[in-house]
Amino acid sequence: MENKLKQDVPIGHNLKKFRQKAGLSQESVAAKLQTMGLDIHQKIISEMELGTYSIRISVLLALAELYDTPIQDFFADLDRYKETVPPGR
Repeated sequence: MENKLKQDVPIGHNLKKFRQKAGLSQESVAAKLQTMGLDIHQKIISEMELGTYSIRISVLLALAELYDTPIQDFFADLDRYKETVPPGR
């Protein structure tokens, strides 16, 4: 049984933005990642962009290389994680 974890900080919008800026389709990204030794398919690219698939660091590094963008740009303009612990704890 496969466990999929939802991203706790959604970066999918940024992933999609940089993929499109690079002029790549989800299919071509998946193919390029496979040539880099990563077992990623178009469906997984889609799920990453939708925020329903947690991204491995190795994949994130490869995407930064493919999209020719600094990895920190994937985290630009995100809502900060909201702490669920009551204040004062």
